[in-house]
Amino acid sequence: MASPVEEIKERLDIVGFIRGYLELKAAGKNFKALCPFHSEKTPSFIVSPERQSWHCFGCGKGGDIFGFLMAYENLEFYEVLKILAEKAGVELRQLSPADQRQFGVLYDINAAAKNYFCEMLASSPRAAKYLAERKLKPETVNEFEVGFAPNGSDELTLYLLNEKYSIDDIVRAGLAIKTERGKYLDRFRGRIMFPIHNHFGKVVGFSGRSLPEFETPEMGKYVNSPETPIFVKSRLLYGFWKSKGVIREAGSVLLLEGQMDFLMAWQDGVKNIAAASGTALTHDHLRALRRLTDKLFIGFDNDEAGQLATERAIDLAGASDFSVAVVSWGKFKDAGEAAADEPGCVARVLTEAKPAMQYYFDRYLTEAKPDDKKRNIRVLLEKIRNIWSRIDQGAWLRELSYRTGITERHLAEEMDRLPDVQSRGSAGAEPSPVPQAGSLPKPTTRRELLSERILSLIGVSAGLSERLAGYVEFMPPIYLEVYEHGRVGNGSGGKFEEISTIVSLRSSFELEMLGEERIPGEFEKLLLELQVEYLKEQQEQMRQEITAAEVAGRSDEVAAKLKLFDDVSRKVQDIRNGKKS
Repeated sequence: MASPVEEIKERLDIVGFIRGYLELKAAGKNFKALCPFHSEKTPSFIVSPERQSWHCFGCGKGGDIFGFLMAYENLEFYEVLKILAEKAGVELRQLSPADQRQFGVLYDINAAAKNYFCEMLASSPRAAKYLAERKLKPETVNEFEVGFAPNGSDELTLYLLNEKYSIDDIVRAGLAIKTERGKYLDRFRGRIMFPIHNHFGKVVGFSGRSLPEFETPEMGKYVNSPETPIFVKSRLLYGFWKSKGVIREAGSVLLLEGQMDFLMAWQDGVKNIAAASGTALTHDHLRALRRLTDKLFIGFDNDEAGQLATERAIDLAGASDFSVAVVSWGKFKDAGEAAADEPGCVARVLTEAKPAMQYYFDRYLTEAKPDDKKRNIRVLLEKIRNIWSRIDQGAWLRELSYRTGITERHLAEEMDRLPDVQSRGSAGAEPSPVPQAGSLPKPTTRRELLSERILSLIGVSAGLSERLAGYVEFMPPIYLEVYEHGRVGNGSGGKFEEISTIVSLRSSFELEMLGEERIPGEFEKLLLELQVEYLKEQQEQMRQEITAAEVAGRSDEVAAKLKLFDDVSRKVQDIRNGKKS
């Protein structure tokens, strides 16, 4: 009997599913698209209907329909299983106790805690008064399920125990803490509770803001749930499950700092928004936003910490090819205060937002001391160098030249001389890998990569197959097996099928990159490179054997192996000369 995963994959066509997220175009027997997981101008994301898999030859990510949804929506496997099962009309059989304990119970406990907090808010005049003082309307409170955690030591824990949840799972969900003496305490006490939903609307964690009378030096104003199997802060944006449709329609997003900022801006009528929930902006956050828009407004707090967070966000977003502008709250501390004291303010300041580099120019040129001019110009050049788009880089170099009176050529030369610094590396780096199901193996040696490319070109032009016959001895055994059998099902399974799949996907990528007319010439070059690489591996093996023979004092063996080494070196040189002729 097929497993639920296998049954889902049989019922759902990966091409039709991914087409709901990306614009797919035919590429031979496969389909291509711009990769949603990194910035690119030429499609390197390939989907195979025959193999029911996808792979990006730009960033290296790949997998099946489960892996795509996990990566695209930043979800765990258990969540994806339920979503795809519903879409495919597959009834999930009773999950194993281990699976239920690992994932399902955590959703249930968080949902129960959210309901409890909402009930407690309804019976707490003091908490309701605080929200009213912050000018948060009841309908907004209800829409976003804001609640209240009483100030008792273990009230939520006892409630959840009475609901038949185990203490171990309550702790694992991040809602209770075990003390050194073995007592269990509520993590959230005396706090306004903001449920944090995943991008499909399920509560996966909380952020709690202490009421003023319960604030202590030992406890922060805000406390968040710890990371759990269903809650990873670096992947989630507060309110995104509500606002993502509006963001797509508006073609832009206002990124705010905290929950109250989000709720007050939403209440003020601006709904193309998301909040980082008091955590640092991450590549995962930006990837989620980039699928909907490439226009980002940053509206962090006016204090020094907010300024530093704004700079980091600009650099991170600029390196991800966003068009970035910065919002100023003027006399107000943040978006929440602006929306509360001046209704309509949030929409107005969006129209007055400064492009990110203009913000930097004002900060480092207009507001800076004259003595700091050279240092600040170098800071600005570093910011410009971080921008992903060369077009945008050129435009801002011209603007900087105009503002400083220094020629573009001299500025460009100075920018090229700047050392690579850690901040640039972190801002411009590829996003960290995301969990995925069924990812495909990567070649580990150059000879494997050459073999993969050669086989993929045969997939585009079958007439090249006979030409490879004289070079098969230079291929690694598993790639030779793929060549000899030609398709999945005739080989030994396992890695054979994995490599067959990646070769099939690469065929469309090579066709896209080379075009039909260049394929024969590229194929001949690859054959020669494969032979050279094989001989270079032989040379390396001989070096090791010669060294071992020298250490052992076997002079006759050293002489014989040196002769063989010279013969191989001449073969390599002959091949290389043939390539040049």
